[in-house]
Amino acid sequence: MSGPDLNFWQQRFDTGQLPWDRGAPSPQLAAWLGDGSLAPGRIAVPGCGSGHEVVALARGGFSVTAIDYAPGAVRLTQGRLAAAGLAAEVVQADVLTWQPAAPLDAVYEQTCLCALHPDHWVAYAARLHAWLRPGGTLALLAMQALRESAGQGLIEGPPYHVDVNALRALLPGDRWDWPRPPYARVPHPSSTWAELAIVLTRR
Repeated sequence: MSGPDLNFWQQRFDTGQLPWDRGAPSPQLAAWLGDGSLAPGRIAVPGCGSGHEVVALARGGFSVTAIDYAPGAVRLTQGRLAAAGLAAEVVQADVLTWQPAAPLDAVYEQTCLCALHPDHWVAYAARLHAWLRPGGTLALLAMQALRESAGQGLIEGPPYHVDVNALRALLPGDRWDWPRPPYARVPHPSSTWAELAIVLTRR
C-alpha cells in the first residue's frame, strides 16, 4: 500500500503526536451548521481522529457514523462521546472498503483525503459517491499544504496537498454539483497551511 500504513497512524495515537488536532472542532463545521449547509440526518465522518467533530455533530442531532483505520482513534472518539454523554456509531475500518448499510445524507470530509496517499484518491472518491444518496451533501475541507518539492514532482505527506484542479478531476461535474469559487480559506493554527471549504452535492 502506498503511503502511511496502519502502524504509522497507530503510533501517532500511541505517542500523542497529533499535530493536526486543534483540540476542538474545526470552526468551519460551526459555520456549516449555522448556515444550514449541514442539516441533521445520517452523516459519516471518515478519518474521525480524536472525534471532536463527531461529538459536535452528535450534539447537533445527527445520526453519526465515525470511521477510522487506527484503534487509537476509535478509542479516543468513543471516550470523548462517553464523556459528553452522547452516542454515535464508531467503526474501525478501511474507508476504501467500508460501505454504509443505507445511503447517507451527508459526509463530513476533513482529514481523510489528505491522509491518504494520492494513489488511493480515485478509489476513495468512488467510495464517497457510493456512500451518499442522490442530492446528498459532501462537506469537504481540502488541505492546502503545497511544498517547494512539488516543483520537482515529489509527493510528500501526510498531509498531502489537495490541489483544487486535481479535486475537480476526482469529483467531476457529471457526478457532483460544484459551487462557484472563491472558496473560504480556513487557517490551521498548527502550521502555515490551510483548508479550502467546499460543499458539493451528489448527483
